[in-house]
Amino acid sequence: MLTELSIRDFAIIDQISITFNEGLTVLTGETGAGKSIIIDAVQLLAGGRGSVEFVRHGAKKAEIEGLFTLDRKEHPIYQVGRDFGIEISDEQVVLQRTITSNGKSICRVNSKLVTLGILREFGKTLIDIHSQHETQSLMDPESHLELLDLYDPEAMKPTKKEYSYLYERLSSLKTRYKELSENEQEMAHRLDLLEFQLQELEQANLEPNEDTTLEEERMSLANFEKIYTALQDAYNALYGEQKGLEWVNTARTALDVSSNFDSFISDKAEEISNHYYALEELTYSLRNYSESQQYNPERLNEVESRLNEINRLKKKYGPTVNDILHYMAKIEEEIEEITNKDSHLAKLSEQIEDVRKDAFLEAKQLHDIRVKNANALMEEIKNELKDLYLEKSTFSISFQQMNQDEAGLDEQKQKLHKNGFDRVRFLISTNAGEPLKDLHKVASGGELSRIMLALKKIFAKHQGVTSVIFDEVDTGVSGRVAQSIAEKIYQISSNSQVLCITHLPQVAAMADTHKLIEKAESNNRTATKVEELTTDQQVVELSRMITGTKLTETAKDHAKELLDMALTFKSK
Repeated sequence: MLTELSIRDFAIIDQISITFNEGLTVLTGETGAGKSIIIDAVQLLAGGRGSVEFVRHGAKKAEIEGLFTLDRKEHPIYQVGRDFGIEISDEQVVLQRTITSNGKSICRVNSKLVTLGILREFGKTLIDIHSQHETQSLMDPESHLELLDLYDPEAMKPTKKEYSYLYERLSSLKTRYKELSENEQEMAHRLDLLEFQLQELEQANLEPNEDTTLEEERMSLANFEKIYTALQDAYNALYGEQKGLEWVNTARTALDVSSNFDSFISDKAEEISNHYYALEELTYSLRNYSESQQYNPERLNEVESRLNEINRLKKKYGPTVNDILHYMAKIEEEIEEITNKDSHLAKLSEQIEDVRKDAFLEAKQLHDIRVKNANALMEEIKNELKDLYLEKSTFSISFQQMNQDEAGLDEQKQKLHKNGFDRVRFLISTNAGEPLKDLHKVASGGELSRIMLALKKIFAKHQGVTSVIFDEVDTGVSGRVAQSIAEKIYQISSNSQVLCITHLPQVAAMADTHKLIEKAESNNRTATKVEELTTDQQVVELSRMITGTKLTETAKDHAKELLDMALTFKSK
């Protein structure tokens, strides 16, 4: 869960540090006090898109830091950490995000610099933010397949991985087929270019690792005098009268005399003997290598000239000789492909058909899993909607373009896309006897919020996300529906930590922790402050939420009643 959040110089926030607890934490306050700004900060911490507009006026940078504690060793973030080489210890993760006044974004995970993309990978396993904008995504059929796949991602993972590989392979083959079969003039120009490049590379007559070998030879030739002097000095220091090797021999002889009287001396005498013969062999090697050295300025010029030619080719074809040779092999293959285009097109056509059949089988398996998940999801949503006073509603998941005949799915009629061949739509009828229709044609804003809340309740236990955040998802509801939403949000908090911005007293009363967000002025600057409310303060805040401006005894009694109702519900 999100344990600690620190924000500095972010929008109207000067500096705040907020401690969060388990269960349901509610954030309330007047409009414009900074509630949504805090959620914006958390969203940036999870890898959201930043902007220089977030930096507080007059500040050099905005800084956000969040401490997350993990309650289980099998949390998916451990795998994310292994994937990106970031150690996660003590069951804690620290995410940091800095946005400078010139627009630069700096991201860290456990103090290690990462890209925004990597920060996003960590963030999505820790935080799930649900806002009014996300409710609108329910009305977009393009997002429905993705939502369905979130129901049981582990069941789909191996099949989806295999299908993605096959689909990418199929797309690559189709692209190559199109390149070969279209635009004869462009292909002829391409062939001319490749033949010119191949001729140039063949004339160069490159050898594997030639650049590395030549660089070593040039270094040796250019430093001949230093090398020769080093060899001579080393040899002279070891060999000859009163030299190092003679002194080692003197020590060996001295120990040999007494080796029969002491086991330690015997062992050391043998060791020195071994070292002496090794040094003697080394000395001969130094002498022989020194005698083989010859200064050859002509060879140095040849090496320099060859390296210049290789460096010229590197600028055009690759950073190393091996890369150039690899490129040469590729263009030989492409020239052969273009020259024998017809036979290659026929071969590509066969490969495309084979891969398409394999991809269809994986897509069919994905479809079967989705149908099974859809049936289970529809049943769960039906039960959740009853609790949210949509008991007359009928929710359905429709699979479109599933061209079927008596034998089942017609393989030839399915158009594959990156997620298989399924087209999914969420349909609903909110009144008995009414036909199923697309969500945006039937559901009101309040109904959409309840449907999304039902989905979140279901996904919370399937996904295992550490923290779920609701940003004013209760807009447009009141009365008993507001109470049912409050209860549903609390139920979600039994599986994940929940942070909720709300204007509904029913939701606020359900909080395990209630934090009040207010604006304050200091030195002619506005800043946001956060205060955790006691029970008495919570009664006052709930009363304000009920009546608006005027605080009455009736409102206080109503607030106490809401808190008593919440305690009764929690104790069930």
